[in-house]
Amino acid sequence: MKKFRYIEDIQDWLEPLNYQGFWHVIEPYNLVLQDRDHCDDQIAGKHADEDDVLYVLKHMAQTELAQRNGLTRRPITPWLKLVD
Repeated sequence: MKKFRYIEDIQDWLEPLNYQGFWHVIEPYNLVLQDRDHCDDQIAGKHADEDDVLYVLKHMAQTELAQRNGLTRRPITPWLKLVD
């Protein structure tokens, strides 16, 4: 299983995944997400677009993984102040 240090690490990991790939990689984490059969039915019945479902699922996965691991956002490096 992948280890994450910051919330952005989860975002970077999930971002390139398609619908099938998403379900494959999150399986070992036992996340509490919407049931896959329900999602598949919503997409097949044209009640929801696959991209929209995937967007929501990725957000739910990111939120749960960040909370489980107590992750925060990556620190922002302050801009250097140039003195004239």
